[in-house]
Parts: sequence; structure tokens; C-alpha cells
Amino acid sequence: MYYPRTISLQIKKLSKGFPVISVTGPRQSGKTTFLNHHFENYKYFNLENPSTLSIIESDPQSFLDQNSHKIIIDEIQRLPNLLSYIQDHVDRKQKMGSIIISGSQNLLISEKISQSLAGRAAYQMLLPFSLKELKKNKLDKVNWKKQILTGFYPSLYRRRIEAKLFYNQYLSTYVERDARLIRNITNLSQFRKFIGLVAGRTGQLTNVASLANDTGISPNTAEDWLSILEASYIIYRLQPYYKNVGKRLIKSPKIYFYDTGLLCALLNLSSENELSQYYNLGGIFENFIISEIKKQIIHNNTSSSIYFYRDSHGNEVDLIIDTGINLIPIEIKSSSIFSNNFTKGLNYFNHKVIGKENNDSFIVNSGKITQKIGEYKLVGWNNLETIIK
Repeated sequence: MYYPRTISLQIKKLSKGFPVISVTGPRQSGKTTFLNHHFENYKYFNLENPSTLSIIESDPQSFLDQNSHKIIIDEIQRLPNLLSYIQDHVDRKQKMGSIIISGSQNLLISEKISQSLAGRAAYQMLLPFSLKELKKNKLDKVNWKKQILTGFYPSLYRRRIEAKLFYNQYLSTYVERDARLIRNITNLSQFRKFIGLVAGRTGQLTNVASLANDTGISPNTAEDWLSILEASYIIYRLQPYYKNVGKRLIKSPKIYFYDTGLLCALLNLSSENELSQYYNLGGIFENFIISEIKKQIIHNNTSSSIYFYRDSHGNEVDLIIDTGINLIPIEIKSSSIFSNNFTKGLNYFNHKVIGKENNDSFIVNSGKITQKIGEYKLVGWNNLETIIK
């Protein structure tokens, strides 16, 4: 069964102005299903099929000439040289939205696009379902703990697979195939241990030296492996906010996972009781909310950026949305009960950093009540669209 995705509107706009549309995202995020539904009159070619890969690889020019327009090429990272042929092809044909390319690896594709398809390709990421998409299709879970544990990968909702089984298979496929395709990782068990250690540090400042020491690898290898996890959409790094933009590049970011179901599987959390007793429940809830807001920004293809704020005096705000016009600070608490202490970081940021009262300030908690509290808005976990429309 197909469930509508938020990016449909963005893809329609992009296909009118660019000859090539690049749709990337993690494996199993629903890219193939979306593309075949959205571009149902396009011919579909999957480069993970050895026969298809062999035919195209043997003569890319003839393949493109014989399929003059309206084609989807999936898992394009398996044949990056094809991008140069695509460049020549679209320059000659000049047909908007004629070629759709897709893949599960971010850095490999974007690097090649910047070299071969600059100005010719539009870039759109498709992540697993957002909470907003689940609610629209009446697929959301009854409470936030259940939702966090289940995660957001479409297969869990289309095929009714048990979450624990799905994520065990997902991790095995990722470690044994996808990660090795990006880098030649020889010690897979050590890499798997590394991913688990990263999961244990969700929401914390990145300490590459500590990760390396605990895994038994060099800091350079640890940094390389973090880049692999980023390239394949397992994690992202949230940068700190500073008025001086240059400082964002030299201060430690925080690590978060795109999907909380995968995060919980790595932490061996499979029940609501286990999750409730986990020492860093607040960090997992924080990961949940930040990733949902990140999905909304990405799927709507807006220009907003997200950060966190922390200074040397201990003043901090969990999330800052920079729209380019406004700064929106958000405090995130796993408690369902409001406390005046939740406003401390927001007060400091608004009056000392921004320098004025800010009506676009939010406190997100695990309750379901959304209401105004002074200059702030208290938002329940399942009502995040009041922050990001």
C-alpha cells in the first residue's frame, strides 16, 4: 500500500525547473516506492540488479540515447561514472524532469553531482516517515514511547514487521553491505561495536578521542567511521549556534540518529518498560523531537537551519531553528508536567543572545497539551506542526 509523502509537492516544483532530480535518503526510507508511484510513467532501472548494472555499464551512452527521457535510475552510487554521461545527455536534450536518480549514500552522490551536474540537478532528501505523515495516514502509535521504539521506516507500517526483527536485519545489511561500499571496513564486529557506542552518546557533545579509545581504534578511524554513518543517513551532527558563524566550525557538535527505532535497537531497548528505565531517556526523547523537526525542514525543502546553544557558563537551549529571519529556541523535556525551570535556558537566550522578548519560543514535552505560558508556547510531542508548518 502506498502512503502519500510530504516531498511530493517539492518534487513537482523541482521537476519543472531541472532536467535531473536526485532523491537520496537512507535505505528502506521509501525512495523506490515513492518514485515508482510519483513517476509512474517513467521507466525504472535499479543498478543493484547485476544484469541491469552490466548492461548500462557496458555502454552508458547508448543506454541514455535509447531512453531519451522519463527514466528513473536507482542506486546510482553503484555507477558514479554514469553521471558524466547524464550531464552530456541532458545538455543535448534540455528536457526538464527527464531523469530521476536515486541512492542511499549522501556524500558519494552529492560530490559527483557538484562535479558533473552542477546547475542541472535538483537535490531532495527522503527520510523515513515523519510523525506528521504517520498521523495523516492514521499510522501513528498511541503514545510517544511506543512511537520511539517502533521508529519510522515505512516497511514497519506496510508489512507489519516486528520492530526488533526489522532493525536486526537492517543493521546486518547496513554493516555487511552499505558501510563497506563506502569504505573498506575489515573489522565488521568492531564497526558494529562503534555504532553501539555512538548510540550510547546520543544528544551528547561529540568526543572523537573517547569513542576511538572505547572502540580500540585511532581517532582518525573514528572520525572516518562517523563520516560513514553520516553519509548513509544513520546519524547527523547538530552544530552549536554562535553569533560568530566561524565558531560553529570549531566547537563540538552533538550526535543524533535519524531514526529512534534504530537508536533503541542499538541500545537493546525493546519495551516501554526498558525505555522508561533507561538512564538517558531524556536524550532519546530529545533525539525524537529534533529529528522530527529536521524531517519537516528537509521534506519541505525549506532554507531553515538547526543548531543547539550552549555557553561556557552552562546556559543552554536544546534546539535553535534559524529561519534566516527569526531565531526560534526550543527546550525539550521528556516530562509530561510543566515546570518553571524549563524556561531558564530560553530566558537567557532570548534576553542575552537575541536581546529581546521572543514570542517564537517553545517548550516541547511528553504531554499532549498545547498552550501559551507567558511569552512561551508549551507544545505536546504529537503537535509539532505548530512549530514547523
